[in-house]
Amino acid sequence: MKKKIVGSTVTILVAVVVLMISLVGGFSQRLAYSPMVLSEKADSLKVVTIDYALSYQGKIGPDNPLWYIKVMRDKVWQIVTFNPLKKAELNLLFSDKRLNSSLELFKNNKPDLGLSTLTKSGKYLENAEALMTENWEFYRKIALASLKHREVIENEILPMSPEDIRPEVIKANDYSKEVYKKVRDHMLSKGQVPPENPFEMD
Repeated sequence: MKKKIVGSTVTILVAVVVLMISLVGGFSQRLAYSPMVLSEKADSLKVVTIDYALSYQGKIGPDNPLWYIKVMRDKVWQIVTFNPLKKAELNLLFSDKRLNSSLELFKNNKPDLGLSTLTKSGKYLENAEALMTENWEFYRKIALASLKHREVIENEILPMSPEDIRPEVIKANDYSKEVYKKVRDHMLSKGQVPPENPFEMD
């Protein structure tokens, strides 16, 4: 009877120790990817959240063999779209999806492919801005999108980026900054009120 009690007690203690180690390990991993590690003063850190929903990237990502079929489909879609506003919306859609795909690639420890996808996202965002017409609702949408892209890059992708590609990630973030500036300046020149930029003024 005593042996059973001792055996049960030891088993419970081992289970508790393993559980504690797992919890501490998981907490440490989350800290490693937290944006707060980038700042020495946690109290001065302001985490920005933009009210804009990114489009779902789909099940086939850039690391899937079928990705090139998806890319060809997107190119054909662009070719057969003639309306400037629709084409701009299409570029924004592709930009959002590639940003989400890039984030997933970084999470899955594929930073090189993630960086390439992030750069393509920025170029699509730039194309969307270049194609815009005097549609103020869409101007506001693309301004919010550019701010959301910056949020995801700075708060999620950059903290996960290896040191050797971090400068390129920062460079890719310039697309979102420049697009916001162009949209903001154009809206102000026409007497429109652009979405507020909660990030530092560049």
